[in-house]
Amino acid sequence: MNYKPLDSSKVYFITGAAGFIGYYLSKRLLESGCKVVGIDNLNEYYDIKLKYDRLHQLESNENFDFIKGDISDKELVSSLFEQYKPNIIVNLAAQAGVRYSIENPDVYIQSNVIGFYNILEACRHYPVDHLLYASSSSVYGANKKVPFEETDFVDNPVSLYASTKKSNELMAHTYSHLYKIPASGLRFFTVYGPMGRPDMAYFGFTNKLFADEEIKIFNNGDFENDLYRDFTYIDDIVEGIQRLLSNPPGETGEVPHKIFNIGNSKPEKLMVFIESLEKCLSNSLGRTIEFRKKFEPIKPGDVPATYASTKLLEQAIDFKPKTSIEEGLQKFTDWYCEYYRRT
Repeated sequence: MNYKPLDSSKVYFITGAAGFIGYYLSKRLLESGCKVVGIDNLNEYYDIKLKYDRLHQLESNENFDFIKGDISDKELVSSLFEQYKPNIIVNLAAQAGVRYSIENPDVYIQSNVIGFYNILEACRHYPVDHLLYASSSSVYGANKKVPFEETDFVDNPVSLYASTKKSNELMAHTYSHLYKIPASGLRFFTVYGPMGRPDMAYFGFTNKLFADEEIKIFNNGDFENDLYRDFTYIDDIVEGIQRLLSNPPGETGEVPHKIFNIGNSKPEKLMVFIESLEKCLSNSLGRTIEFRKKFEPIKPGDVPATYASTKLLEQAIDFKPKTSIEEGLQKFTDWYCEYYRRT
């Protein structure tokens, strides 16, 4: 637990900088006096206005350079590495979403596989101090052993999205082995918070409330065997990443590549989560809120439970996510009602 603090003299290259995690990480680095170079293709997978609003806040800082572009463009990625000579890379650009990958597989291969390959190639030709990249709890598939540990067998993904994230881990390991690139893979567990992704359940449920629509709950109405999710608040995610930035793997004689879970390690039943969201919205609005609910079967690619063991993370950086679901959701609903002017 002897980790080095953030080094503000380094150049940080953040892909997916206008995304949810990318925005918050860039903001934290800029507030710490760091130079941040961000790239994002600003695709329309979800509300583009949200991405531009995040970006607008970052661009008010003179230490932030933004490039609108796609990491699947190898020449662009290479030219940016040559121009900025970044020291630390955080690859957060990816096509997200489990269900969307069933309908639109091409974009997942383009962004998550080819794009990440281009980042690895750039790190190979323009050596860096540390490459951190987003993996996902989805790599655990339908794993029934809980909590999920980084050493668990993860060769049975149940969605293309999960397959692309597993491929990222394999590719990073290979490049670390061949070219000694210090790399850390981060398996995120259901990240949520203000300015989050509208395709996530908590955000979508809230949208449907104000559209006077029912919410769909994919657990067959089975409250005893409800879905469990390890919800992780955005500030905890950013704190974990920040602490890892200046602490690359690199033990003598080992491949300098490690995988870390970043999760709350306190899974909640989906129905408890929904009840908490109702309570927080009631607090934000000053009136009682209750969703209209429709129960449906679990969707292909969904898993029954996500539950992180965070022991490795704690050992590496002396940190464990700790924000409670009530505290995190209250911050989200307060932001949502102000941002969308809901009363």
